[in-house]
Amino acid sequence: MEFQPVTLAPGAYSGDALLLGVFEGELESALASLPSEVIATVKEVVEEEEFKAKALEKIIVRVSGGSVRKVVLVGLGASDKVTHESLRQAAGEGARALKTSKAVSAGIAFPGSAAQEIVEGVLLALHDDDRFRSKSEENGGVEPKKLTTVSVLLESLEGAEAAIRWGLAVADGTIFARELVSAPANYVTPMYMADQAVAIAEAGGLEYEILEREDCEKLGMGAYLGVAQGTDMPPKFIHLTYKPADGKPRQRLAFVGKGLTFDSGGLSIKTSEGMKLMKVDMGGAAAALGAAKALAQIKPDVEIHFIVAATENMVSGHAIRPGDILTASNGKTIEVDNTDAEGRLTLADALVFAEKLGVDAIVDLATLTGACLVALGNDIAGLLSPDEALAERVKKAAEESGEKFWQLPMEESYFESMKSVVADMRNTGSREGGTITGALFLKQFVEKTPWVHLDIAGPVWTEKQKGYINRGGTGFGVRTLVQLALDK
Repeated sequence: MEFQPVTLAPGAYSGDALLLGVFEGELESALASLPSEVIATVKEVVEEEEFKAKALEKIIVRVSGGSVRKVVLVGLGASDKVTHESLRQAAGEGARALKTSKAVSAGIAFPGSAAQEIVEGVLLALHDDDRFRSKSEENGGVEPKKLTTVSVLLESLEGAEAAIRWGLAVADGTIFARELVSAPANYVTPMYMADQAVAIAEAGGLEYEILEREDCEKLGMGAYLGVAQGTDMPPKFIHLTYKPADGKPRQRLAFVGKGLTFDSGGLSIKTSEGMKLMKVDMGGAAAALGAAKALAQIKPDVEIHFIVAATENMVSGHAIRPGDILTASNGKTIEVDNTDAEGRLTLADALVFAEKLGVDAIVDLATLTGACLVALGNDIAGLLSPDEALAERVKKAAEESGEKFWQLPMEESYFESMKSVVADMRNTGSREGGTITGALFLKQFVEKTPWVHLDIAGPVWTEKQKGYINRGGTGFGVRTLVQLALDK
Protein backbone atom coordinates (compact mmCIF):
# COMPACT_ATOMS: atom_id res chain seq x y z
CA MET A 1 0.00 0.00 0.00
CA GLU A 2 1.32 3.44 -0.94
CA PHE A 3 0.84 6.49 1.30
CA GLN A 4 1.21 9.96 -0.21
CA PRO A 5 1.25 13.11 1.92
CA VAL A 6 -0.45 15.98 0.07
CA THR A 7 -1.55 19.50 0.96
CA LEU A 8 -5.07 19.30 -0.34
CA ALA A 9 -8.48 20.23 1.01
CA PRO A 10 -10.81 17.22 1.25
CA GLY A 11 -13.15 18.75 -1.34
CA ALA A 12 -10.32 18.87 -3.89
CA TYR A 13 -9.44 15.18 -3.57
CA SER A 14 -10.29 12.87 -6.47
CA GLY A 15 -10.46 9.11 -5.98
CA ASP A 16 -12.74 6.24 -5.01
CA ALA A 17 -13.49 7.35 -1.44
CA LEU A 18 -12.88 10.12 1.06
CA LEU A 19 -12.46 9.31 4.78
CA LEU A 20 -13.03 12.19 7.18
CA GLY A 21 -12.32 12.13 10.90
CA VAL A 22 -15.01 14.12 12.72
CA PHE A 23 -15.05 15.46 16.28
CA GLU A 24 -18.36 15.55 18.13
CA GLY A 25 -20.24 18.73 17.25
CA GLU A 26 -17.84 19.66 14.45
CA LEU A 27 -19.45 18.10 11.38
CA GLU A 28 -19.82 21.46 9.61
CA SER A 29 -16.08 22.19 9.65
CA ALA A 30 -15.22 18.64 8.55
CA LEU A 31 -17.49 18.94 5.49
CA ALA A 32 -16.81 22.62 4.72
CA SER A 33 -14.63 22.12 1.63
CA LEU A 34 -16.92 19.60 -0.08
CA PRO A 35 -19.32 20.56 -2.92
CA SER A 36 -22.69 21.74 -1.66
CA GLU A 37 -24.61 18.84 -3.22
CA VAL A 38 -22.26 16.34 -1.53
CA ILE A 39 -22.66 18.11 1.83
CA ALA A 40 -26.44 17.91 1.46
CA THR A 41 -26.34 14.16 0.74
CA VAL A 42 -23.97 13.48 3.65
CA LYS A 43 -26.06 15.51 6.09
CA GLU A 44 -29.18 13.65 5.05
CA VAL A 45 -27.56 10.28 5.81
CA VAL A 46 -26.05 11.64 9.06
CA GLU A 47 -29.54 12.58 10.19
CA GLU A 48 -31.05 9.27 9.13
CA GLU A 49 -28.30 7.21 10.81
CA GLU A 50 -28.19 9.52 13.86
CA PHE A 51 -24.41 9.81 13.49
CA LYS A 52 -23.04 11.79 16.46
CA ALA A 53 -19.28 11.37 15.77
CA LYS A 54 -18.76 9.43 18.98
CA ALA A 55 -15.45 7.58 19.12
CA LEU A 56 -15.23 4.87 16.40
CA GLU A 57 -18.79 5.51 15.15
CA LYS A 58 -18.85 5.41 11.34
CA ILE A 59 -21.08 5.75 8.31
CA ILE A 60 -20.58 5.26 4.57
CA VAL A 61 -22.36 7.63 2.17
CA ARG A 62 -22.61 7.11 -1.59
CA VAL A 63 -22.46 10.52 -3.27
CA SER A 64 -22.66 12.06 -6.71
CA GLY A 65 -21.70 15.41 -8.11
CA GLY A 66 -18.24 15.36 -6.62
CA SER A 67 -14.83 13.81 -7.34
CA VAL A 68 -15.36 10.72 -5.14
CA ARG A 69 -17.93 7.91 -5.14
CA LYS A 70 -18.24 7.52 -1.39
CA VAL A 71 -17.64 9.60 1.71
CA VAL A 72 -16.81 7.80 4.95
CA LEU A 73 -17.19 9.56 8.30
CA VAL A 74 -15.51 8.16 11.41
CA GLY A 75 -16.13 9.63 14.84
CA LEU A 76 -13.19 10.94 16.86
CA GLY A 77 -15.19 11.66 19.99
CA ALA A 78 -14.77 14.88 21.98
CA SER A 79 -11.93 17.09 20.73
CA ASP A 80 -10.61 17.68 24.26
CA LYS A 81 -10.09 13.93 24.76
CA VAL A 82 -8.22 13.12 21.56
CA THR A 83 -4.99 11.11 21.87
CA HIS A 84 -2.52 9.50 19.47
CA GLU A 85 -4.15 6.18 20.31
CA SER A 86 -7.73 7.39 19.70
CA LEU A 87 -6.65 8.71 16.28
CA ARG A 88 -4.93 5.41 15.49
CA GLN A 89 -8.05 3.48 16.50
CA ALA A 90 -10.27 5.78 14.41
CA ALA A 91 -8.02 5.37 11.38
CA GLY A 92 -8.31 1.61 11.76
CA GLU A 93 -12.08 1.71 12.04
CA GLY A 94 -12.25 4.03 9.04
CA ALA A 95 -10.01 1.68 7.05
CA ARG A 96 -12.45 -1.16 7.65
CA ALA A 97 -15.21 1.02 6.19
CA LEU A 98 -13.02 1.77 3.15
CA LYS A 99 -12.56 -1.97 2.67
CA THR A 100 -16.34 -2.44 2.84
CA SER A 101 -16.75 0.29 0.22
CA LYS A 102 -14.30 -1.55 -2.08
CA ALA A 103 -12.16 1.54 -2.49
CA VAL A 104 -8.84 1.11 -4.31
CA SER A 105 -7.80 4.73 -3.77
CA ALA A 106 -8.77 6.93 -0.85
CA GLY A 107 -8.06 10.31 0.65
CA ILE A 108 -7.94 10.53 4.44
CA ALA A 109 -8.26 13.79 6.36
CA PHE A 110 -8.04 14.00 10.14
CA PRO A 111 -7.78 17.23 12.13
CA GLY A 112 -4.20 18.27 12.91
CA SER A 113 -1.09 16.32 11.91
CA ALA A 114 -2.02 12.66 12.28
CA ALA A 115 -0.04 11.14 9.41
CA GLN A 116 1.73 8.52 11.54
CA GLU A 117 -1.47 7.46 13.30
CA ILE A 118 -3.30 7.20 9.95
CA VAL A 119 -0.59 4.98 8.45
CA GLU A 120 -0.40 2.68 11.47
CA GLY A 121 -4.17 2.44 11.91
CA VAL A 122 -4.87 1.69 8.25
CA LEU A 123 -2.12 -0.91 7.82
CA LEU A 124 -2.82 -2.72 11.08
CA ALA A 125 -6.59 -2.80 10.55
CA LEU A 126 -6.30 -4.11 6.99
CA HIS A 127 -3.65 -6.70 7.85
CA ASP A 128 -5.13 -10.05 6.82
CA ASP A 129 -3.15 -13.07 7.96
CA ASP A 130 -4.29 -15.68 5.45
CA ARG A 131 -1.08 -17.76 5.40
CA PHE A 132 -2.78 -20.93 6.61
CA ARG A 133 -6.10 -20.69 4.73
CA SER A 134 -6.76 -22.63 1.57
CA LYS A 135 -7.25 -20.37 -1.44
CA SER A 136 -10.89 -20.34 -2.49
CA GLU A 137 -12.15 -19.97 -6.01
CA GLU A 138 -14.80 -17.44 -5.07
CA ASN A 139 -15.47 -14.67 -7.57
CA GLY A 140 -14.12 -16.91 -10.32
CA GLY A 141 -10.64 -16.69 -8.86
CA VAL A 142 -10.58 -12.92 -9.31
CA GLU A 143 -8.82 -11.06 -6.49
CA PRO A 144 -11.20 -8.76 -4.57
CA LYS A 145 -10.53 -5.05 -4.77
CA LYS A 146 -8.06 -3.82 -2.17
CA LEU A 147 -7.02 -0.38 -1.02
CA THR A 148 -3.66 0.32 -2.68
CA THR A 149 -3.23 4.11 -2.62
CA VAL A 150 -3.88 6.43 0.30
CA SER A 151 -3.52 10.19 0.05
CA VAL A 152 -2.99 11.67 3.51
CA LEU A 153 -4.57 15.14 3.26
CA LEU A 154 -2.67 17.66 5.37
CA GLU A 155 -2.56 21.40 5.92
CA SER A 156 1.26 21.31 5.93
CA LEU A 157 3.86 18.81 4.73
CA GLU A 158 6.29 19.71 7.50
CA GLY A 159 7.44 16.45 9.09
CA ALA A 160 4.89 14.45 7.08
CA GLU A 161 7.32 12.22 5.18
CA ALA A 162 9.19 11.32 8.37
CA ALA A 163 5.90 10.59 10.14
CA ILE A 164 4.79 8.29 7.33
CA ARG A 165 8.16 6.48 7.30
CA TRP A 166 7.89 6.00 11.05
CA GLY A 167 4.32 4.72 10.75
CA LEU A 168 5.29 2.28 8.00
CA ALA A 169 8.21 0.94 10.07
CA VAL A 170 6.19 0.52 13.27
CA ALA A 171 3.32 -1.16 11.43
CA ASP A 172 5.80 -3.47 9.69
CA GLY A 173 7.34 -4.51 13.01
CA THR A 174 3.94 -4.95 14.66
CA ILE A 175 2.60 -7.09 11.82
CA PHE A 176 5.75 -9.22 11.96
CA ALA A 177 5.17 -9.79 15.69
CA ARG A 178 1.47 -10.52 15.11
CA GLU A 179 2.25 -13.19 12.57
CA LEU A 180 4.87 -14.85 14.80
CA VAL A 181 2.36 -15.08 17.66
CA SER A 182 -0.54 -16.24 15.47
CA ALA A 183 1.36 -18.98 13.65
CA PRO A 184 1.22 -22.52 15.05
CA ALA A 185 4.08 -24.10 16.96
CA ASN A 186 4.74 -26.64 14.21
CA TYR A 187 5.59 -23.61 12.05
CA VAL A 188 7.26 -21.25 14.51
CA THR A 189 9.99 -23.41 16.02
CA PRO A 190 13.17 -22.17 17.72
CA MET A 191 14.97 -22.71 14.39
CA TYR A 192 12.35 -20.67 12.54
CA MET A 193 12.68 -17.83 15.03
CA ALA A 194 16.45 -17.86 14.61
CA ASP A 195 16.08 -17.80 10.82
CA GLN A 196 13.67 -14.86 11.03
CA ALA A 197 16.05 -13.00 13.34
CA VAL A 198 18.91 -13.49 10.89
CA ALA A 199 16.69 -12.25 8.03
CA ILE A 200 15.85 -9.09 10.04
CA ALA A 201 19.53 -8.52 10.73
CA GLU A 202 20.65 -9.00 7.14
CA ALA A 203 17.89 -6.77 5.75
CA GLY A 204 18.42 -4.03 8.34
CA GLY A 205 22.19 -4.05 8.74
CA LEU A 206 22.21 -5.44 12.29
CA GLU A 207 24.89 -7.64 13.79
CA TYR A 208 23.76 -11.10 14.85
CA GLU A 209 24.84 -14.25 16.61
CA ILE A 210 22.87 -17.45 17.13
CA LEU A 211 24.24 -19.48 20.03
CA GLU A 212 23.76 -23.23 19.75
CA ARG A 213 23.37 -25.63 22.68
CA GLU A 214 27.12 -26.15 22.94
CA ASP A 215 27.74 -22.38 23.05
CA CYS A 216 25.18 -22.01 25.83
CA GLU A 217 26.76 -24.88 27.77
CA LYS A 218 30.11 -23.07 27.67
CA LEU A 219 28.41 -19.97 29.11
CA GLY A 220 26.89 -22.04 31.92
CA MET A 221 23.27 -21.41 30.93
CA GLY A 222 21.92 -24.27 33.01
CA ALA A 223 18.51 -22.71 33.67
CA TYR A 224 17.73 -22.14 29.98
CA LEU A 225 19.16 -25.50 28.90
CA GLY A 226 17.24 -27.26 31.67
CA VAL A 227 14.00 -26.19 30.00
CA ALA A 228 15.36 -27.05 26.55
CA GLN A 229 16.36 -30.62 27.45
CA GLY A 230 12.78 -31.91 27.25
CA THR A 231 12.27 -31.20 23.54
CA ASP A 232 13.67 -32.68 20.35
CA MET A 233 13.93 -29.16 18.93
CA PRO A 234 17.42 -27.68 19.34
CA PRO A 235 17.46 -24.46 21.39
CA LYS A 236 18.52 -21.23 19.71
CA PHE A 237 19.83 -18.29 21.73
CA ILE A 238 19.32 -15.22 19.55
CA HIS A 239 21.29 -11.98 19.91
CA LEU A 240 20.82 -9.11 17.45
CA THR A 241 22.63 -5.79 17.80
CA TYR A 242 21.67 -2.47 16.25
CA LYS A 243 24.31 0.27 16.33
CA PRO A 244 23.98 3.81 14.93
CA ALA A 245 26.05 4.52 11.85
CA ASP A 246 28.27 7.11 13.55
CA GLY A 247 29.24 4.66 16.30
CA LYS A 248 28.25 7.17 18.99
CA PRO A 249 25.09 5.94 20.72
CA ARG A 250 23.59 8.25 23.34
CA GLN A 251 22.52 5.20 25.32
CA ARG A 252 22.71 1.40 25.18
CA LEU A 253 19.61 -0.72 25.75
CA ALA A 254 18.78 -4.43 25.86
CA PHE A 255 15.33 -5.77 24.99
CA VAL A 256 14.90 -9.36 26.20
CA GLY A 257 11.90 -11.40 25.01
CA LYS A 258 10.64 -14.69 26.40
CA GLY A 259 10.80 -17.18 23.53
CA LEU A 260 8.88 -20.35 24.39
CA THR A 261 7.60 -21.42 20.99
CA PHE A 262 5.32 -23.92 22.73
CA ASP A 263 4.68 -24.57 26.40
CA SER A 264 3.11 -27.89 27.37
CA GLY A 265 3.95 -27.24 31.02
CA GLY A 266 6.52 -30.03 30.98
CA LEU A 267 6.00 -32.78 33.55
CA SER A 268 3.82 -30.32 35.51
CA ILE A 269 1.61 -30.60 32.45
CA LYS A 270 -1.08 -28.07 31.67
CA THR A 271 -4.73 -28.95 31.24
CA SER A 272 -6.01 -29.34 27.69
CA GLU A 273 -7.76 -25.98 27.98
CA GLY A 274 -4.66 -24.30 29.38
CA MET A 275 -2.38 -25.72 26.72
CA LYS A 276 -4.28 -25.05 23.52
CA LEU A 277 -3.12 -21.45 23.08
CA MET A 278 0.44 -21.95 24.28
CA LYS A 279 1.86 -21.13 20.87
CA VAL A 280 1.63 -17.51 22.12
CA ASP A 281 4.23 -18.09 24.84
CA MET A 282 6.84 -16.45 22.62
CA GLY A 283 4.89 -13.16 22.53
CA GLY A 284 7.70 -11.33 24.32
CA ALA A 285 10.25 -12.57 21.80
CA ALA A 286 7.91 -11.58 18.96
CA ALA A 287 7.72 -8.04 20.36
CA ALA A 288 11.50 -7.79 20.72
CA LEU A 289 12.11 -9.01 17.16
CA GLY A 290 9.28 -6.84 15.81
CA ALA A 291 10.91 -3.84 17.47
CA ALA A 292 14.22 -4.84 15.88
CA LYS A 293 12.56 -4.89 12.46
CA ALA A 294 11.03 -1.44 13.00
CA LEU A 295 14.08 0.22 14.55
CA ALA A 296 16.35 -1.09 11.80
CA GLN A 297 14.28 1.08 9.44
CA ILE A 298 13.97 4.11 11.73
CA LYS A 299 17.69 4.08 12.65
CA PRO A 300 17.80 5.85 16.03
CA ASP A 301 20.99 7.12 17.69
CA VAL A 302 20.83 4.34 20.30
CA GLU A 303 22.60 0.99 20.53
CA ILE A 304 20.09 -1.79 21.13
CA HIS A 305 20.53 -5.49 21.84
CA PHE A 306 17.63 -7.84 21.11
CA ILE A 307 17.90 -11.12 23.04
CA VAL A 308 15.75 -14.26 22.87
CA ALA A 309 16.42 -17.63 24.52
CA ALA A 310 14.21 -19.70 22.21
CA THR A 311 13.09 -23.23 23.00
CA GLU A 312 10.03 -25.42 23.64
CA ASN A 313 8.87 -26.77 27.00
CA MET A 314 7.88 -30.35 26.33
CA VAL A 315 7.28 -33.69 28.06
CA SER A 316 9.81 -36.47 27.47
CA GLY A 317 12.16 -38.83 29.25
CA HIS A 318 14.75 -36.07 29.14
CA ALA A 319 12.56 -33.34 30.62
CA ILE A 320 13.41 -31.67 33.92
CA ARG A 321 11.50 -32.95 36.95
CA PRO A 322 10.06 -31.18 39.98
CA GLY A 323 12.81 -31.27 42.56
CA ASP A 324 15.67 -31.01 40.06
CA ILE A 325 18.28 -28.33 40.73
CA LEU A 326 19.58 -26.12 37.91
CA THR A 327 22.52 -23.73 37.98
CA ALA A 328 22.14 -20.46 36.07
CA SER A 329 24.98 -18.67 34.33
CA ASN A 330 25.54 -16.34 37.29
CA GLY A 331 26.13 -19.34 39.54
CA LYS A 332 22.81 -19.20 41.40
CA THR A 333 21.03 -22.50 41.96
CA ILE A 334 17.31 -23.05 41.39
CA GLU A 335 15.14 -25.87 42.69
CA VAL A 336 12.51 -26.67 40.08
CA ASP A 337 9.28 -26.56 42.05
CA ASN A 338 7.07 -26.54 38.96
CA THR A 339 8.20 -27.27 35.42
CA ASP A 340 5.40 -25.01 34.13
CA ALA A 341 7.24 -21.99 35.55
CA GLU A 342 9.76 -22.38 32.77
CA GLY A 343 9.79 -18.96 31.12
CA ARG A 344 11.55 -17.38 34.09
CA LEU A 345 14.24 -20.06 33.85
CA THR A 346 15.01 -19.15 30.24
CA LEU A 347 14.88 -15.43 31.06
CA ALA A 348 17.27 -15.89 34.00
CA ASP A 349 20.18 -16.75 31.69
CA ALA A 350 19.04 -14.22 29.07
CA LEU A 351 19.12 -11.44 31.69
CA VAL A 352 22.58 -12.45 32.89
CA PHE A 353 23.75 -12.38 29.26
CA ALA A 354 22.19 -8.93 28.73
CA GLU A 355 23.81 -7.44 31.81
CA LYS A 356 27.25 -8.68 30.79
CA LEU A 357 26.93 -6.50 27.67
CA GLY A 358 27.29 -3.40 29.87
CA VAL A 359 24.06 -1.76 28.71
CA ASP A 360 22.46 1.24 30.44
CA ALA A 361 19.06 -0.41 30.88
CA ILE A 362 17.30 -3.74 30.34
CA VAL A 363 13.64 -4.32 29.50
CA ASP A 364 12.23 -7.83 29.37
CA LEU A 365 8.85 -8.79 27.96
CA ALA A 366 7.22 -12.09 28.81
CA THR A 367 3.91 -13.91 28.84
CA LEU A 368 5.03 -14.90 32.32
CA THR A 369 2.04 -15.42 34.59
CA GLY A 370 -1.63 -16.22 34.37
CA ALA A 371 -1.88 -14.25 37.60
CA CYS A 372 -1.24 -11.04 35.65
CA LEU A 373 -4.12 -11.81 33.31
CA VAL A 374 -6.38 -12.44 36.32
CA ALA A 375 -5.27 -9.19 37.97
CA LEU A 376 -5.31 -6.85 34.96
CA GLY A 377 -7.47 -8.55 32.35
CA ASN A 378 -6.89 -8.95 28.64
CA ASP A 379 -6.04 -5.38 27.69
CA ILE A 380 -3.49 -4.28 30.30
CA ALA A 381 0.04 -5.59 30.89
CA GLY A 382 1.92 -5.57 34.17
CA LEU A 383 5.04 -3.47 34.79
CA LEU A 384 7.42 -4.19 37.66
CA SER A 385 10.82 -2.70 38.44
CA PRO A 386 13.11 -1.85 41.34
CA ASP A 387 14.24 1.23 39.39
CA GLU A 388 11.57 3.93 39.50
CA ALA A 389 13.30 6.24 37.01
CA LEU A 390 13.37 3.54 34.32
CA ALA A 391 9.81 2.48 35.17
CA GLU A 392 8.65 6.05 34.57
CA ARG A 393 10.46 6.14 31.22
CA VAL A 394 8.76 2.94 30.11
CA LYS A 395 5.34 4.16 31.29
CA LYS A 396 5.83 7.40 29.37
CA ALA A 397 6.79 5.48 26.20
CA ALA A 398 3.77 3.20 26.65
CA GLU A 399 1.41 6.14 27.08
CA GLU A 400 2.73 7.77 23.91
CA SER A 401 2.44 4.50 21.99
CA GLY A 402 -1.09 3.73 23.20
CA GLU A 403 -0.21 0.42 24.89
CA LYS A 404 -1.58 -0.03 28.41
CA PHE A 405 0.54 -1.01 31.42
CA TRP A 406 -0.09 -0.90 35.16
CA GLN A 407 2.78 -0.84 37.64
CA LEU A 408 2.70 -3.46 40.38
CA PRO A 409 4.90 -3.33 43.50
CA MET A 410 8.15 -5.23 43.93
CA GLU A 411 7.26 -6.42 47.43
CA GLU A 412 10.54 -7.97 48.60
CA SER A 413 8.92 -9.87 51.49
CA TYR A 414 7.09 -12.04 48.94
CA PHE A 415 10.40 -13.63 47.96
CA GLU A 416 10.34 -15.53 51.25
CA SER A 417 7.89 -17.97 49.66
CA MET A 418 10.53 -18.81 47.03
CA LYS A 419 13.23 -19.81 49.50
CA SER A 420 14.42 -23.40 49.00
CA VAL A 421 15.68 -25.87 51.58
CA VAL A 422 18.28 -27.28 49.17
CA ALA A 423 19.09 -24.46 46.69
CA ASP A 424 19.34 -20.68 46.50
CA MET A 425 15.69 -20.40 45.46
CA ARG A 426 12.71 -22.21 44.01
CA ASN A 427 11.23 -21.22 40.68
CA THR A 428 7.77 -20.61 42.15
CA GLY A 429 6.39 -19.03 45.29
CA SER A 430 3.00 -18.82 46.92
CA ARG A 431 -0.11 -18.77 44.74
CA GLU A 432 -0.95 -15.27 45.93
CA GLY A 433 0.90 -12.41 44.20
CA GLY A 434 2.17 -14.68 41.45
CA THR A 435 3.05 -11.85 39.08
CA ILE A 436 5.12 -10.16 41.79
CA THR A 437 6.99 -13.32 42.80
CA GLY A 438 7.74 -13.97 39.12
CA ALA A 439 9.39 -10.56 38.87
CA LEU A 440 11.24 -11.07 42.16
CA PHE A 441 12.67 -14.31 40.77
CA LEU A 442 13.96 -12.50 37.67
CA LYS A 443 15.47 -9.78 39.87
CA GLN A 444 17.96 -12.35 41.19
CA PHE A 445 19.64 -12.35 37.77
CA VAL A 446 20.14 -8.60 37.33
CA GLU A 447 22.74 -7.24 39.73
CA LYS A 448 23.26 -3.55 39.02
CA THR A 449 21.70 -2.53 35.70
CA PRO A 450 18.37 -0.63 35.73
CA TRP A 451 15.75 -3.16 34.70
CA VAL A 452 12.01 -3.32 33.97
CA HIS A 453 9.94 -6.48 33.66
CA LEU A 454 6.79 -6.36 31.48
CA ASP A 455 4.30 -9.20 31.94
CA ILE A 456 2.25 -9.16 28.73
CA ALA A 457 0.24 -12.35 29.28
CA GLY A 458 -3.09 -10.57 28.73
CA PRO A 459 -2.74 -8.27 25.71
CA VAL A 460 -0.58 -10.52 23.51
CA TRP A 461 -3.67 -12.24 22.03
CA THR A 462 -7.28 -11.20 21.50
CA GLU A 463 -10.51 -12.77 20.30
CA LYS A 464 -12.10 -9.34 19.72
CA GLN A 465 -11.77 -6.98 16.79
CA LYS A 466 -11.72 -3.26 17.48
CA GLY A 467 -10.23 -0.26 15.70
CA TYR A 468 -6.89 -1.37 14.27
CA ILE A 469 -6.78 -4.53 16.45
CA ASN A 470 -7.60 -7.79 14.68
CA ARG A 471 -8.36 -11.17 16.19
CA GLY A 472 -5.27 -13.23 17.01
CA GLY A 473 -1.79 -12.03 17.85
CA THR A 474 -1.75 -8.31 18.57
CA GLY A 475 1.93 -7.42 18.26
CA PHE A 476 1.65 -5.86 21.73
CA GLY A 477 4.86 -4.37 23.05
CA VAL A 478 6.47 -3.41 19.75
CA ARG A 479 5.34 0.22 19.85
CA THR A 480 6.40 0.73 23.47
CA LEU A 481 9.90 -0.61 22.77
CA VAL A 482 10.25 1.55 19.66
CA GLN A 483 9.06 4.65 21.54
CA LEU A 484 11.41 3.93 24.44
CA ALA A 485 14.36 3.66 22.08
CA LEU A 486 13.49 6.99 20.48
CA ASP A 487 12.62 9.00 23.59
CA LYS A 488 15.34 11.39 24.71
